[in-house]
Amino acid sequence: MTQTARTKPTNFTRTWKVNLYGSWGDSSSASLFIGSHIITLTADHSGHLTAIIDGENQPGIDRAVSYLNWGKEAGSHLEVLREGPTEPTPTPPAPVALAVPQIGKGRAHTLHKIMGAAGLPRAQHYSLAAAALGEPWPLTTLSDLTEQEAGTVWGHLCAVYPSAREIGERVKAKTAPAQAQAA
Repeated sequence: MTQTARTKPTNFTRTWKVNLYGSWGDSSSASLFIGSHIITLTADHSGHLTAIIDGENQPGIDRAVSYLNWGKEAGSHLEVLREGPTEPTPTPPAPVALAVPQIGKGRAHTLHKIMGAAGLPRAQHYSLAAAALGEPWPLTTLSDLTEQEAGTVWGHLCAVYPSAREIGERVKAKTAPAQAQAA
């Protein structure tokens, strides 16, 4: 009879119930019940062992093996509850990144123009935007802002520099005829 080699190693799990007893006094005639534990050892497809004792994952297998060895001693009781191959833990799917529209370079340029005309030094444009969004570090670009983030930055700019609204209206009025001619 020929044996065929497995093409894919399987995970294997075995669960025991162990009742632990210890001796009382100088002789082993007096037995004392110490406790009961449910122990599960799992070997994954690469042979790595993991242990669970009473439903709690263990950092290693030493404690579980110690209980199992104790359970094999005279006076203690060791019972196999279940054993067999287990399915490997499925890998969770990668998170789906939804494309969020960004304001782009043109609107970022307009925002820069308004910030500068309102009196904000160019070096501080990214810091003001970061402060508006609650970011600890200055942003690297304004063109990657989403519509919602741009609205938050605009609101913060208008609160800190009240003239920004009026400047924004003037910039919008200047760019409207140029956009109409292009269309």
